[in-house]
Amino acid sequence: MLKGISPLISPQLLEVMARMGHGDELVLADAHFPGESINKRIIRADGIRIPGLLEAVLPLFELDSYVPHPLVMMAPVEVDQLDPEVERSYMEQIIRTNPRVPAIERIDRFAFYERAKKAFAVVMTGETAKYGNIILKKGVTPVTR
Repeated sequence: MLKGISPLISPQLLEVMARMGHGDELVLADAHFPGESINKRIIRADGIRIPGLLEAVLPLFELDSYVPHPLVMMAPVEVDQLDPEVERSYMEQIIRTNPRVPAIERIDRFAFYERAKKAFAVVMTGETAKYGNIILKKGVTPVTR
């Protein structure tokens, strides 16, 4: 354990976040996401819901302020509907550390998979909400002296 680091952040996740550069993307994937088929760098966070993981990660992770949408989620397939509670619960956590963050961008399922293939890493969570995946684009961490 480290002081100030949430116990929801595993040593592997902490290492990956530290290795990421600005513009790299981190996928927080729901339990149904085909992460192992899509990306070679998988971090397991079984049993952890995404809102809790966002609460733990975002104090340590600068979102990219140079892009229109540093947050991306999957758009529903035509026959499905989104549960607005999923995005609301995510935004509740995100706004705590990023009060002026732009709205989440929604992209087609297969476009999301393509982004996930190129992502720095995929975190496989215990999230069971349908369309619960979210991509975080890392920004430049401010220098403090």
